Amino acid sequence: MNFTEAVKTCLRKYVEFGGRAPRSEFWWFALFQFILSLLAQFIDERVYVVVALALLLPSIAVGARRLHDIGRNGWYLLINFIPVIGTLVLIYFWVQPSQPESNPWGPPPL
Repeated sequence: MNFTEAVKTCLRKYVEFGGRAPRSEFWWFALFQFILSLLAQFIDERVYVVVALALLLPSIAVGARRLHDIGRNGWYLLINFIPVIGTLVLIYFWVQPSQPESNPWGPPPL
């Protein structure tokens, strides 16, 4: 999956918390979100707030789908509230390879 496909997929599935997302979809969208947020900060603080709020649901949804892809429940996103350690654990989960077999959230993504 390339950059534009990943961004389009994540924005189209902005409230779809079921299913699976491959690593490439998650990380391309994370890069898109980082770049857009950085640009918005340079423009104005209010623009940054609008961009952050607009990308909140898509980022949560793709994070949950990425966790589903490795066989974890989307509720694991809540460990992000544990300072530092929670974020490191989530990054560890997100870099794991996809499960090659089907799991409760569906067949492996292409």
